[in-house]
Amino acid sequence: MKRTFLKALAVTALGAVVSTTAFAADITGAGASFPYPIYAKWAEAYKAATGVGLNYQSIGSSGGVRQIRAKTVAFGASDAPVKGEDLDKDGMVQFPAIIGGSVPVLNLEGFKPGELRVTGPVLADMFMGTISKWNDPKFAALNPGKKLPDQAITVVHRADGSGTTFNWTDYLSAVSKEWADKVGKGNAVKWPAATSVGGKGNEGVAANVGRIKGSIGYVEYAYAKKNNLTHMQVQNQAGKFVNPDDSSFAAAASGVDWFSAPGMGVSMVNAKGDSSWPISTASFILMYKEPSDKAQSAEVLKFFDWAFKNGKTMASELDYVGLPDSLTNDIRSKVWSQIKNK
Repeated sequence: MKRTFLKALAVTALGAVVSTTAFAADITGAGASFPYPIYAKWAEAYKAATGVGLNYQSIGSSGGVRQIRAKTVAFGASDAPVKGEDLDKDGMVQFPAIIGGSVPVLNLEGFKPGELRVTGPVLADMFMGTISKWNDPKFAALNPGKKLPDQAITVVHRADGSGTTFNWTDYLSAVSKEWADKVGKGNAVKWPAATSVGGKGNEGVAANVGRIKGSIGYVEYAYAKKNNLTHMQVQNQAGKFVNPDDSSFAAAASGVDWFSAPGMGVSMVNAKGDSSWPISTASFILMYKEPSDKAQSAEVLKFFDWAFKNGKTMASELDYVGLPDSLTNDIRSKVWSQIKNK
């Protein structure tokens, strides 16, 4: 089932608007490419169930924040949570809609997905450029018995403002003091590696990794699977090497106190737990408390209400994690109640 849908996505222009032929443009949204595969799947099912369509532009988290602030869409989507003071200033609310994970992907001949291992500090050194070849002793020590080539590493990163980049650099900052001090975290950073290439969206990074021999990049897991990219196991905070999938993303989310931060903007990186994927994240929805188009805003809430109730299996099929019912009930009572659609 997963493979069938991902194969179908392969012929879809992921970075473009969800087709208005398939989805009538009844609801408008824009932003993160990270959750696009599941939003597209939900939209297809919701259209069939209700006749209401979704027009979602996969333009990156920074673009989604710009669009909702410009009031050109009914909701914005961002993997990098907007700060509480900015939400208050803009008169918006924010809530998580889906949980997934960013994964390191590489183009290295002769290795299967999950065969190679990496720790957070070594991964940071690769993206820093201080580890510049695949047979570097630090990386080789984590992969004994593997024939690693004397081949240069090309870093592939996002060229646009990206919540996936925020999540990725948030993790690298948590595991590497050098990264935190010299590069830091954000939707866009100055990439330090001498050999680096930018790509627009998760789609662009995946395409460049697939094209450039010896490259390493980072994408949401569904894009790695769709493009048949090789991912690495990553050592988590408990010292365990884990693979990315819906169960390891769920493990990372299990201990999160969502209302401990303004706007529910909690970081999930480097989560505790033996089976937690260390680069897990939520993707967030932004909406106005006093929307200019109350009918559109009401339709957005109907869509996500339906997705919360009916979309968990679809999320699992794409290796995302649907939110637990207890959390979605809290979102309805504590967040959606602030939106005045009447």
